[in-house]
Amino acid sequence: MCSDKKEPDYALGTKSDGTDSFETITALVAADHEHDIKLRTMSWQKTACLLAGEQVCLAIMAQSWSLSVLGWVPGIITMVLCGLLFWVTSITMHKYIMKHPHIMDICDFGYHVFGQSKAAYVFSAFMMLANNILLIGFHVLTGAKVLNTLSDHSLCTAVFSVIVAIMGIVMSMPRTLQHVSFMSMSACMGIAVILFLVFAGIEDAPFYGPKGNYPTEGPVKTYAFPRPGTTWVACMNAVMNITFIWVPQILFPTFISEMERPQDFPKALAVLAAISAILFIVPSAIGFRYLGQYATAPAFGSLGVVSYKKASFGFVIVPTLVIGVIYANVTGKFIYTRILGKSRHSHSHTVIGWSVWGAIMVGIWILGFVFAEIIPSMGDFLSLLSAAFDSFFGFIYFAVAYWQLNRGSLFENRRQTAMTVLNAFIMVVGLFLLGPGLYAAVEAIIADYSGSITPAFTCANMAI
Repeated sequence: MCSDKKEPDYALGTKSDGTDSFETITALVAADHEHDIKLRTMSWQKTACLLAGEQVCLAIMAQSWSLSVLGWVPGIITMVLCGLLFWVTSITMHKYIMKHPHIMDICDFGYHVFGQSKAAYVFSAFMMLANNILLIGFHVLTGAKVLNTLSDHSLCTAVFSVIVAIMGIVMSMPRTLQHVSFMSMSACMGIAVILFLVFAGIEDAPFYGPKGNYPTEGPVKTYAFPRPGTTWVACMNAVMNITFIWVPQILFPTFISEMERPQDFPKALAVLAAISAILFIVPSAIGFRYLGQYATAPAFGSLGVVSYKKASFGFVIVPTLVIGVIYANVTGKFIYTRILGKSRHSHSHTVIGWSVWGAIMVGIWILGFVFAEIIPSMGDFLSLLSAAFDSFFGFIYFAVAYWQLNRGSLFENRRQTAMTVLNAFIMVVGLFLLGPGLYAAVEAIIADYSGSITPAFTCANMAI
């Protein structure tokens, strides 16, 4: 719900003890609770469930492939570094929002952090909509892959995509994130990961590899560094695959804006960081250990026994739908506010309000369905998303926010100097992803189009 409202009481870059911000938050919560549809109701525990539900996703199962490209040393270093930068940038975001508590989403954040720039607001809005709708498309395609796998391709793949989109529309009807947070408490992704690790461990060897069937590339082996012949484009795509899973901050301002006590957000963030550190690194390392150079993305595709694939991959359908719903909710609120503004329909149970909300959800999921059908390779497209969007929403925006919060005192002591240097590095990472990273992603997509690609709205079997 991006707004153009300015906040003259909170000057950019000035220090504050937070008293005025806390008073403003109290007033905002009180005003919200007078409405029929209350948004600012989430506790930090529910926010933690929402964060985990959004970030614990299928992309976890692509990390073993990243390790198979990069090797142990660069791969693990990249994972740990991404985790560290995720924590630093997320805390910077929270500090900035606490000084500007009227911020409702990443569009408002961009507007303020770049000096209340209308251009930054419009750019942030476009990038948010593009990112979220493309990700919804990714989850539509993932859902179709799951149904293909479970049913042995009993229906046309495009029909499966329609089924997933309809399910997404129905699940997206609640208008508050508190309702969505209950959906996010599913342990299905954890079950899928555990089953995969068990099956990978008991199989004699992986069956499918990126270049053929086992043992065309020899015995399974792991290695410290990229194998000879690994291209720079492949390495960059592997790095961006890791980066993608660690950069969910585009949704954080919206989550914070619906908390009853947004000052408690670091508690929810700590829970997410602990869960992410375990789930993003440990299963990936175990998967690489058993799959080696035969690792696929997602790793379920490396399992040889069909029943193992179905038993583990089938659980992915629940988090796939829930994550799509979360992105649809955030996107829908932005569009909804653009249409109805602050009229009574935006916070009351009216026929017009619910009709507009329903129409928006249908439109969002239809667009997601279309993107799911026309994109040739979702793996490469995730790299493109990481380069084009995560460079801004995971790094550049928060390096600028740090400067706005601390300008005038960037080097006042050793700790501040160290943090300034770290945030300068964060800016460099963002620019690197935007430059060489975007080039590598585009090169990979061009390579897809130059070969045999799946036609749009296909009935071809897309089971893993």
